[in-house]
Amino acid sequence: MTTVSPISTTGTKPSSAVSTALDNTEIASNFTTFLQLLTTQLKNQNPLDPLDTNQFTQQLVQFAQVEQQMKSNDQLSSLVSLEKSAQASTALAYVGATVVVDGSTAALSNGSATWNLNVTKPSTATITIKDSTGQNVFTGTAGVNPGTQTFTWDGRGNDGRIWPSGNYTLTATAVDASNQSVAISTEVQAVVDSVDLSQDPPVMSINGQNYTLDKIKRVVRQTTS
Repeated sequence: MTTVSPISTTGTKPSSAVSTALDNTEIASNFTTFLQLLTTQLKNQNPLDPLDTNQFTQQLVQFAQVEQQMKSNDQLSSLVSLEKSAQASTALAYVGATVVVDGSTAALSNGSATWNLNVTKPSTATITIKDSTGQNVFTGTAGVNPGTQTFTWDGRGNDGRIWPSGNYTLTATAVDASNQSVAISTEVQAVVDSVDLSQDPPVMSINGQNYTLDKIKRVVRQTTS
């Protein structure tokens, strides 16, 4: 048995760091060497044939610009590091929380799997549900109204078989009263099982699927009866 109902809308150093450190050391060494050579040449120049100071000045300015760019790169690297740390902290806070994301794979547990369907006008949706191997387990139709609706499947296939708990994928198409196609999107509401901080950006595991933080549409507070 399936039901469709409206849903409430409330509710060690990395290689880059080592490379930067080496670049900074080399730049500082070259800059000091350049100043020493400049000072020595100026002290020992021929008064009758002085050196071209304009050329030295240009080189000095170029070295200063490179040094400033290196400092700017260091500051940018620090900002990127802070941003990654903030993303990791934010992602970890979602572990165990119930969220809504765009998706089509939901978990069948205790005889119930739920998806959210979104359409812009009253429509009739044709729904197909497949198991993790891609086998069709259920096909049916349901009336959906504008906005977000919940579609709940009780785990019973078209042949009357009760399917085991696990992840199932829903696909849907919709037509209006004139049999014209209507855009329909699916969402899943589930608990964030874990977060992989080794990825950049971090990814959350929801019903065995990976999602980045920007995919979260809503966070749902679980109520106790």
